[in-house]
Amino acid sequence: MPRPRSLTQDQLAAAALAVIDREGLPGLSMRAVAAELGISTMALYRYVQDRGELEALVVELVLGAVDSTPPPPDAGTWQARVTLLADRLRATVGAHPDVLPLTLTHRHRSPGVLRWGETVLGVLGEAGLGPEERIVALRALLAYVIGAIQQEHLGALSGAGTTAIAGLPAEEYPYLTEAARGARSLTPDREFHGGLALLLAGLGG
Repeated sequence: MPRPRSLTQDQLAAAALAVIDREGLPGLSMRAVAAELGISTMALYRYVQDRGELEALVVELVLGAVDSTPPPPDAGTWQARVTLLADRLRATVGAHPDVLPLTLTHRHRSPGVLRWGETVLGVLGEAGLGPEERIVALRALLAYVIGAIQQEHLGALSGAGTTAIAGLPAEEYPYLTEAARGARSLTPDREFHGGLALLLAGLGG
């Protein structure tokens, strides 16, 4: 099997991401990425030591595309500016939802997510939050965005789970069945921004 003279990290990451997007995270392997690149598995080991290195490259490829430019002050309140940053993260990572589990493992080594976090902390600082409040708020925002993306793609309100809950005995689960019936009219955007607004309101309280 012919192999190129040299490969860049971006090419390796793009190939690994293509495998994940097509086959899911369990499909990521040295052999699968080598096949995607048109090289032998042994040749791939010239560039990365193991799957873990491939995962880190994928995370940076995805998170590096997140726009971390600080929103201008005229973008609105600090809550509006944080919402804009959260929207950017959701849009970029949501395009590759199978990568989400990797972000938890490799995010500390990703310059992309570090730049995003730095920008968010700056906005929170301008809002008057202290050092401890800022780090708690940042972790809460990350947890919310990542969890919301997972729910949107793996357990959407329009899915079978909501239908199953709506069909439970109402006398035994009155609140769940009522919520499930109402959930069918919620779009992913309304769900995401509604939860984010509640979180930000709590942070500003």
